[in-house]
Amino acid sequence: MTNHVVLNNVDHHDLRVITETSPDLGDDVMCAQLLPQEFRDAQNDYPIFFHRDPGSGKFLPYAMFGLEHNENLFLEGNSWDAGYIPFLIERGPFSIGVQQKSDGETGLVISIDMDHPRISRTEGENIFLPHGGSTDYLQRISYILHAINEGVAETQAFVEDLVKYNLLEPFSLEIELNSGARHRLEGFHTINEKALVALDGEALAYLSSKFFLPAAYMAVASLSNIRKLIRKKNQRL
Repeated sequence: MTNHVVLNNVDHHDLRVITETSPDLGDDVMCAQLLPQEFRDAQNDYPIFFHRDPGSGKFLPYAMFGLEHNENLFLEGNSWDAGYIPFLIERGPFSIGVQQKSDGETGLVISIDMDHPRISRTEGENIFLPHGGSTDYLQRISYILHAINEGVAETQAFVEDLVKYNLLEPFSLEIELNSGARHRLEGFHTINEKALVALDGEALAYLSSKFFLPAAYMAVASLSNIRKLIRKKNQRL
C-alpha cells in the first residue's frame, strides 16, 4: 500500500530519506523503466530491452538488473555496483502530480509516500534545510521528477517510431549457469539491428532529428551487458 501526500516544509520539515540500497528498501527488482534520455548512461551497465505494458498495450524500455523476478545482481551489500542508477529507481519515495490551485489553474507538485521503507526521521538525507529551504538532495529529486514527467511523451513517441519502422523484434534467451541450472529470459523485445541498418535515408534523417536514432543504437550496444549479468549470476552460485 502507498500513502502519498503533497510534500511541504511544515509537516515534513524533519523527514529524511534513506538512500543506501538493499532488498529491504525495495531494490530487489529485476528491471526498471528507462527514459530515452537515460540510454547513453544506462547502456554502459545494463542490457536495455522493451516490454509491452499489459495495460496500455504499448512498449516501454527497461534496464535489466537480473535474470529472474526479484533479482538485482547489481546489489552489493548496501551499495549499487553500477555507474548509473535509473531515474525511476533514484526517485525513491517521491512522485510528481498535478494539483489545482485556488485560482483554478493547475501546477505540478512533489508528493511523498509516507509508508515507503526509505522514509525516516532519524537517518538518511534531509529533505529540507532547518529554516525550510530545499536541500541539495531535494533539488536533485525535483530535477529527476521533472525529467520523468517530461520523458513520458518522449518515450511514447520513441516506441511509436520504433514500431512504425518495424524495429522491434521478440527476444528470448536460455542461459546455462556454471552450476548446470538453466534460466530462460523471455517476454521482451530488442531492436532489430538488421532492420535498423537497412533504413533508408529519409527514415534515418527523421529518427536522427529526434535523437531516436542514437538511442536505438545505444539499445543495441547495451546487449553486450547480458554477459555481465551472467557473470554476476555465476559469481553468486
